[in-house]
Amino acid sequence: MRRSFLKLWLPLSIISAVAVAAVNQPKQGFILLPVQQDIALGAQVAQQTDSTYRAKGQLLERSKNKRAYQLLDGVVNRVLDNGNLKYRKQFPWDVQIIKDDATQNAFATPGGHIYVFSGLIKFLDNENQLAGVLGHEIAHADRRHSIQQLQQQFGISLLSNILLGKNPGQLAQIAAGLGQLRFSRGFETEADKYSTIYLNGTRYYSCDGAAGFFIKAEKQGGGSTPEFLSTHPNPGSRITNIQKEAQKLGCTGKNVSNSNFLELQKIL
Repeated sequence: MRRSFLKLWLPLSIISAVAVAAVNQPKQGFILLPVQQDIALGAQVAQQTDSTYRAKGQLLERSKNKRAYQLLDGVVNRVLDNGNLKYRKQFPWDVQIIKDDATQNAFATPGGHIYVFSGLIKFLDNENQLAGVLGHEIAHADRRHSIQQLQQQFGISLLSNILLGKNPGQLAQIAAGLGQLRFSRGFETEADKYSTIYLNGTRYYSCDGAAGFFIKAEKQGGGSTPEFLSTHPNPGSRITNIQKEAQKLGCTGKNVSNSNFLELQKIL
């Protein structure tokens, strides 16, 4: 009975969302799924992602890694509580660490489930850079870039079927590919901009933290370039844009203690 209701409600909600999207999302295109479906799809994708990395022995469980999560949660929550997120209360915004020192990546699902690879944390120089990268990924979820990109890649019909419990194989494919999801230049620019806005709102971090990561990644170059750049390309112009936005906001040059960040690196 419940599923029959959902089948009826979903198309109606999508029709309503089209009209809303036409008004509220003129620059980035239509979002045909209502925000409740970001939450529903994100929960399914997160469950599948957790299961996949748990089976590989790579998902760091919170119950066994309490201090690592305490340290990471501190950074995540400071970025989230910046006062500028649209879906701060609606999305769960939980974070998981994937133990893979060879992968320098992070991603967020629709609906705000965040994944950070240990390789990224170990690659970064300081907590400010970590906050900047997290802000960028949080922006992709909060600005609904993730659902738009998936909608464009897979189509509304297939995503709707997944939400109804159909196509479990396709759900696994989406979960496996989410870390490799390539966003449009417009989405990347907006996520960079909001990373600076979020960090500025913390009154704690220097808001050009993401630029620090891109600067280091660009200098490294070669075959060992961070995987993050394979889905977030062209760091040069983005560094300039982030720095300009940070200067406009007047939120650069803040010195943050790295003792907690260094402890997190050591634990991992």
